[in-house]
Amino acid sequence: MSEKPRGPLSGVRILDLTRVLAGPYCTTLLWELGADVLKIEMPGHGDDTRAFPPFQNGESVYFASINRGKRSLALNLKDEEDRKTFDALLERSDVLVENFRPGTMERLGYGYEAVKKKFPDVIYAAISGFGDTGPYRDLPAYDLIVQSLGGMISINGEEGSGGVRLGISLADLAAGTFAALAISSALYERRASGQGRHIDIAMLDVQTMLLESALVRQFATGESQKPTGSRHPVITPFDVFQAKDGPIAVACANDHLFNELCDALGAPALKDDPHYSTLFARYANQPALKIELEKILAADTVSGWVDKLRPLGIPVAPIHTMADVVDDPQLKARNMFVEVDDPEMGKLKMAGSAFKISGYEQSPTRPPAPNLDEARADVMKELSRPHEEQRERVKQAPKEQLW
Repeated sequence: MSEKPRGPLSGVRILDLTRVLAGPYCTTLLWELGADVLKIEMPGHGDDTRAFPPFQNGESVYFASINRGKRSLALNLKDEEDRKTFDALLERSDVLVENFRPGTMERLGYGYEAVKKKFPDVIYAAISGFGDTGPYRDLPAYDLIVQSLGGMISINGEEGSGGVRLGISLADLAAGTFAALAISSALYERRASGQGRHIDIAMLDVQTMLLESALVRQFATGESQKPTGSRHPVITPFDVFQAKDGPIAVACANDHLFNELCDALGAPALKDDPHYSTLFARYANQPALKIELEKILAADTVSGWVDKLRPLGIPVAPIHTMADVVDDPQLKARNMFVEVDDPEMGKLKMAGSAFKISGYEQSPTRPPAPNLDEARADVMKELSRPHEEQRERVKQAPKEQLW
């Protein structure tokens, strides 16, 4: 009996040559949507993140978190026998994903044009720092470099600072997300066309799409956004304020919410003050308004204000630490923390899936990440069987699962 489909990409087979973060995050998203992912790693050491902390029983929890559910096969694409195996896998795959520096796959003989000649229906996704064209094409890139070049560092940090890197690898994670979206779209198109596509995702391109109002204002007014701490650069009050016992986030993005806040704080005069009565006036007088609000907020605790303001529909929240996040009742109710029973590391907890799609079960567990080359016996057994599948069938549906 076949396994119950995990998601709408059930039956789609991903040949995953990626390593570190952007690529593996992409293929993890595809796995969460139901695809089967075979991770191809270099013999000997495998993905670099196998050596990234934190560790449990000598194994990387970091690697486990972004490679759960996948299978691993070690291949050296410079070795003739391994290349034959890789070709056989390509014949049976729907999608190839790689995140080498541009030109690497061409030197190995597996650039898009070479793959397309043999397997025209394969969707070929390449993720890199700067993409396959442009003057930065051959430069090395990590998240820090892309956040620097893309302006993200320049707009984050405390006011008056020189900017800081975001606390997550946004450039990597966003590129992986965009790649997964593009792959899913190409799979949809292929059902009618039968043709593959070359997908070229650049971390810098993706980050540019995420610059939101900072880029809009640069084009419209010539204003270069500077770090604004936790506050919104144009909407006020939309910031972290100091209450009696700590910081609290309050977000009022329109006049109605601001008026509700003033009434709830016992300061109705603020909503009629011409310095604060409109969105533009509040923006122009943001420093003074923050002082006024913090005088009032200092009279009660964070939990006190949350309990008072939330029932009124005013957006308010305490500043959660990671310890608070993993204990958050909303996230628990949404199955956003899942358990993995790893044979070496034992029980692990990690992020679940943000994809909630009707008809597909939200499992509280995930399979473990693979040991290096763990799937060799099974994959070789499968490849030894006659491959009678006609590739034209993919014009209507993904290939049947073979691993």
